[in-house]
Amino acid sequence: MAGLKDKRGFIDKDRLDLSERQAVEHWMKRWGVTRDQLTSAHRKVGHMIKDIAAELGKKR
Repeated sequence: MAGLKDKRGFIDKDRLDLSERQAVEHWMKRWGVTRDQLTSAHRKVGHMIKDIAAELGKKR
């Protein structure tokens, strides 16, 4: 069972699911990256937001 939604409506704010459009757009805007950059970092390091941020060189 997934965790409860937070105020932004994302199921789990520590993990990124590429099928959740709002979550992907939020992190794209926050980090200033393209969808392709986010997708490639996701494929390389996994689902965890902190790992994706480290791969992109961004702070969480």
